[in-house]
Amino acid sequence: MRGRSPARRPRTENSKALADALHSAAIHLLRTLRKEDDASGLSAPRLSALSVVVFGGPVTLGALARAEQVRPPTMTRIVTGLEKAGLVKRVADAHDRRLTRIESTTKGQRVLAAGRARRVRRLTDSVESLDDKGLAELGRGIQRFQEVIRAMSSSRL
Repeated sequence: MRGRSPARRPRTENSKALADALHSAAIHLLRTLRKEDDASGLSAPRLSALSVVVFGGPVTLGALARAEQVRPPTMTRIVTGLEKAGLVKRVADAHDRRLTRIESTTKGQRVLAAGRARRVRRLTDSVESLDDKGLAELGRGIQRFQEVIRAMSSSRL
């Protein structure tokens, strides 16, 4: 037990159990809400890439591939599909004409906003079933969850 005190062990086990439950809940939430994305007519990879472009601003193909954790040829196919659908466009970089940036179109922004609205509406329907105490507990839980996410993000830097 290198450097660990026996008093710390139960907290670690509890932390593991909570982390496992949180992981499972996040996956189930995403799977449930993903069904709302079917109305967009886009595949999950295309919606994900579109989201990066809409919220991250114009981005190079390479940066988009890294963000989506796919190889550049795969991202080229995804972007080509988004471009054909009128959701993104390729624009020359203002400072380096050798670079092309992927930029969202107004239609792409609308498609993404509509998808978010459907998912939020679905969540709202469920959240509304909670009483005031449940709503307060959920609010505190969300705040803690966001703290965990920030801690995870800052530990990678």
